[in-house]
Amino acid sequence: MAGTVEARLAELGLTLPAVVPPLASYQPAVRSGVYVYTSGQLPMVDGKLAVTGKVGAEVTPDEAKELAKTCALNALAAVKSVAGDLDRIKRVVKVVGFVASASDFTGQPAVINGASELLGAVLGDKGVHARSAVGVAVLPLDAPVEVEVQVELDDA
Repeated sequence: MAGTVEARLAELGLTLPAVVPPLASYQPAVRSGVYVYTSGQLPMVDGKLAVTGKVGAEVTPDEAKELAKTCALNALAAVKSVAGDLDRIKRVVKVVGFVASASDFTGQPAVINGASELLGAVLGDKGVHARSAVGVAVLPLDAPVEVEVQVELDDA
């Protein structure tokens, strides 16, 4: 039986994907005490990137915002893989978003809003977090965006 977080995902028309397998030597998520740290999550769907390139060049900011949402969904799957249940999330502590940017693109915060807004829609007040949105030259596999998430679990 799905918990309330997964029920909320369903209400939003979303399904929690399978955990994206690592591309190198790391784990998708690691738990340390009451915290779960995800590795950077790419906007993978069914094992592949639907879009590649730089935001502000080959990828529009609106497309990138949707891709950031996919990254956040993949991050929730990674959290569940070590927490066992998304209803154990006490709060999202921090989100870090990387945007592969054309040299003149400065809209990284609006792109990473895709991830932040998804977490807020799914988790409510528990989804409010600190955040960084960073422009970079290139990301793995030429992905336009990558997102990592840190959550605190309620172990009471």
